[in-house]
Amino acid sequence: MLGTAGPPGDILRAWRRRRHLSQLALALEAEISQRHLSCLESGRARPSRAMLLHLAERLSIPLRERNALLLAAGYAPVFAERALDDPALAPARRAVARILDGHAPYPALAVDRHWTLLAANAALAPLLDGVDPALLAPPVNVLRLSLHPGGLAPRILNLGEWRAHLRDRLRQQIAASGDPVLARLLDELSAYPAPEAPDDPGDGAGLAVPLTLAVPAGRLSFLSTTTVFGTPVDITLAELAVEAFFPADPETAALLHRLAPPRGQAGPEPGETPP
Repeated sequence: MLGTAGPPGDILRAWRRRRHLSQLALALEAEISQRHLSCLESGRARPSRAMLLHLAERLSIPLRERNALLLAAGYAPVFAERALDDPALAPARRAVARILDGHAPYPALAVDRHWTLLAANAALAPLLDGVDPALLAPPVNVLRLSLHPGGLAPRILNLGEWRAHLRDRLRQQIAASGDPVLARLLDELSAYPAPEAPDDPGDGAGLAVPLTLAVPAGRLSFLSTTTVFGTPVDITLAELAVEAFFPADPETAALLHRLAPPRGQAGPEPGETPP
């Protein structure tokens, strides 16, 4: 991750520069003097635990990296990181399961910070028929599954547009987190053969980028949303997101209802191995 090694002042400076803030701008945002911030960054002053957490909040540093910042300053981490199957996260798992199951017959899935598939509802399975089994072997990376030539890419009718959208999202994540794993994933996805120029978005221009997919049963067009937990203080929960796909037209809605698996059939709960 960005700036996880070195003195705390160096780490703070690296995050400030990543956020494109001057010392004065951050000092004003944090309601401290620029001189004090300069002393913290240079190591002339030792930051308190409370000040580090205060500056980390102003800089929107991810919880995982806030722990690293505290450790660099000699303080104990304050944000827990539990396994997804930890009993303490049971309420969150149930909430995610309700979202996934309640979204059927439309596809929805849960991913971690690296786009690893954690859970999905049963509506996703019909869309993956014919995908290279190697891409479905856990851990499944959703972005790789989408853009790999052996994955969904050959069936995505607006591949250039969708690929550009996913890569832009990934770049935004990298800018926000400094995560080298995501940077390597972006390099991998960028090397896949695909149209470079976005396709003509047509009448929906300016609203949202659809995912238009050809399946044996017909043509599907989706709009997607992302749901995250508000004010999480657990690292695992902070890094979990639910991607839900909605039909972009009545034809897609009707086809998904026809493709729907038997009532009561659901995907795995978060923390279980996807099928």
